[in-house]
Amino acid sequence: MTKKYSIPQLPLPNPLIASQDGSFTELTITQRMPRIARRVITENNFPLEINQDLEQLAKDLISGHIKAFADDTGTDFISWQKYIQPYLQKRWLDVPWFFAETYFYRYILSITNYFQPGQWQNIDPFALQKQQSLTTSLDSTIKLAQQVNRWLAGNYQQSTLQVTALTNLLYFSLWGNRVDLSLWSAVADDGTQKNTGSTDVQEERDRSKFDVQSQESHILVNNIHPVIDLLLNSHKSASTRVDFIIDNAAFELVCDLCLVDFFLKSRLVTQVKLHLKFHPTFVSDAMIKDVNETINYFLTVNKSDMNLIGNRLQKYIKSGRLLLTDNYFWTSPLAFWQLTDSLQTDLAESSLIIIKGDANYRRLLDDRKWSFTANIADIICYLPAPMVALRTLKSEIVTGIKPAILQQVQATDADWLTNGKWGLVQFVE
Repeated sequence: MTKKYSIPQLPLPNPLIASQDGSFTELTITQRMPRIARRVITENNFPLEINQDLEQLAKDLISGHIKAFADDTGTDFISWQKYIQPYLQKRWLDVPWFFAETYFYRYILSITNYFQPGQWQNIDPFALQKQQSLTTSLDSTIKLAQQVNRWLAGNYQQSTLQVTALTNLLYFSLWGNRVDLSLWSAVADDGTQKNTGSTDVQEERDRSKFDVQSQESHILVNNIHPVIDLLLNSHKSASTRVDFIIDNAAFELVCDLCLVDFFLKSRLVTQVKLHLKFHPTFVSDAMIKDVNETINYFLTVNKSDMNLIGNRLQKYIKSGRLLLTDNYFWTSPLAFWQLTDSLQTDLAESSLIIIKGDANYRRLLDDRKWSFTANIADIICYLPAPMVALRTLKSEIVTGIKPAILQQVQATDADWLTNGKWGLVQFVE
């Protein structure tokens, strides 16, 4: 039976708006977004007319006003005409930040004729950045693939190994958009620390894996244990489905797919459903085509551990155990509590909803200025299944932090809300 969803049980605070001097939201609208628009110009071969419109958009962000984009054939065009009505002719700095960002990316697609029949139809204006990010993370991808296959080659039904694998893979999924090789260290397959005094560097590399647990001190809310308990107990059911609300392509998606692979190969989960963006947005957000291209990357790189995972992922898709879906809701400016009835009914079939990334977290809270210490369960009371948010902080919104931890992080890192060094594993039952 579908759980009846509702708005949060706390009074709604104001949304983030970019007009506050010196805020990260102001920086985003006036500096980051104009650079993104201009990078689209330099990284694509669009004609002069399109490039001029992109340049005008970059200028309007700073000193202009919100205008309706030209009529196009996007399925969501009529919806966007409704979304923008309250904000037409207002400065970009004076409207809710989440609306401004989502509209900005949809506006770019209209300018570049993404939906129009012709030469530029379905051309992802951010494709080059996604491809470069995927290929430059090859070393990390190889090491992660090696470790996943080690776990799966062992007795992965043994509870200690399951906990170790799930803990590390969930942390990978959390930190996947910012990891580098400096975080790799030698750890035994059972999770215990090995002696790292060996002088044989190659031997260390061969048996090393990503030491994500070293980052635990940077997780401000860490509910990983109830998440793992739920996963270890859910496989006792006749059918278990985990849903991912996916965030970024490239290495973050690699981390997500490796977690998916472990879920399905170990049979902790019967089925996994990925919820992806219908069109390009937020530069690196993943679409169905990005998942397929990433799997193909696993298959074509001359590395057996990557090939094994790629083959398994292909088989999961063919058998229906791995479902790839997209929906215009995920590229709209709407909050999670405005889920369509069809999505609400669909997610009610899930045993666990894994919500990835900063933008999706902002959508969970409607990008509003909640108290940093408010009870998150009083806000996220509208989803039809248990959920865990895996998020690195890259915006000025968060809730559910214990007062002592909040005081500590505020005292030690002035940019803690936006520098991506801090994370959350927040579970709501």
